Amino acid sequence: MSTQNPRLNVVLEPHLYSLINNLAHKYGVSLSLMARDLLREALELHEDAHWQNIAKKRDESFSYKKALAHGDIWK
Repeated sequence: MSTQNPRLNVVLEPHLYSLINNLAHKYGVSLSLMARDLLREALELHEDAHWQNIAKKRDESFSYKKALAHGDIWK
C-alpha cells in the first residue's frame, strides 16, 4: 500500500518510545498518528514562541509619542 505523504524514520530512546506508545493506546490511535500529532503540536508551540519573541521586540520599541491616533489613520 503506497501513500502520497512523505515518511520519516526516527530513532527513539526506549523510554520515549514507551511514552508515545502509551499515549497512542490511551487515545486509540496508531503509533504513527500519535507521533505525527505530537510533532505537529511541538511545531505549533515553536512557532508561537517565535511570534511571541517578535511581538515582544516590537512592544519594547513602541513609542506612544510616534504612534498615530485611530482617527488620524481612518480619516
